[in-house]
Amino acid sequence: MKANKTMLGTLALAASLTLASVPSVLAEQLSIPVGSQADREAVSTPKIGMSQSSVRATYGDPLEIRGPVGQPPISQWHYRNFVVYFERDRVLHAVLKPNR
Repeated sequence: MKANKTMLGTLALAASLTLASVPSVLAEQLSIPVGSQADREAVSTPKIGMSQSSVRATYGDPLEIRGPVGQPPISQWHYRNFVVYFERDRVLHAVLKPNR
C-alpha cells in the first residue's frame, strides 16, 4: 500500500514537472497596411447571376480562362483586377486580386 502511494506521488510530481516546462503557446497577429487593402468600391465586378455573355459584353474578353472542372462545372475567368467564378453559365462569385 505504501509502495503504491509512493509510486503515485512520484508520477504526480513527474507529470507536474513535465507540464511546467512546456512553453506557452503564442499567436501572431497579422496586420495589413491600409494602403495595400483593396477598395471594393473602386473596382466594378460582375454581379452574381450574370451570364457569361453579359460578362464578356460588359468587361471584354478575359486574360485567361480556366476550367470547367467538377460537377457542377466551375470555371474561372481571369481579368486584370479580379477573377470571376462561373457555375455553368452564371456568375457564382467575383474576387478582387491582391495589390502587388
